[in-house]
Amino acid sequence: MCGDIGIVMRGVSDGRGGEDLDRGLLEEMYERYYREIYLYVYSICGRRSMAEDILQETFLKAFIALKDSHTNMRAWLYMVARNLCYNCMRKERAMILLEEVEEKRRVSCDDVLDQVIDDERKREIWDALEKIGGTKKEVLVLQYFGGFRQAEIAAMLHLTPQNVRVLAYRARKELKSYLEVRDYDIP
Repeated sequence: MCGDIGIVMRGVSDGRGGEDLDRGLLEEMYERYYREIYLYVYSICGRRSMAEDILQETFLKAFIALKDSHTNMRAWLYMVARNLCYNCMRKERAMILLEEVEEKRRVSCDDVLDQVIDDERKREIWDALEKIGGTKKEVLVLQYFGGFRQAEIAAMLHLTPQNVRVLAYRARKELKSYLEVRDYDIP
């Protein structure tokens, strides 16, 4: 999936000869951000195929919106990916029973985690992070894996910066307690 951006781009033109410029900009954005956005989307939905589809749709929307002025394209890509992910999950929940979704998520989660997280230290941290769940988990993923500041996370999640700070504090505290139970050496 990560090399398929050319498939999305083929035959798309803005009618003004700007296809090559737009393609170059989109390919540069894709190369720079596809992995981190994929991991972010996967951390929300827990399914490889859904994360790949959402990643591709995110960059398609980016190509369409290149003419628009976005002050922070990276944050905008995260926000689009997040919205697409939740929309997709909402549609899927309406069609599939919750038990089937959980079973598919567990099987798919194991496959992708084995592939993405290759050493035991990261795996234990990821397992503990999975137990946190919800907005607290999302704040930690954006903060530590995405490298976003609290103000940027607040804007993406429609929260106040103070709320993000409190959620991050509580999530780190929970993460620490999960890791201590597993006798993990916390720096």
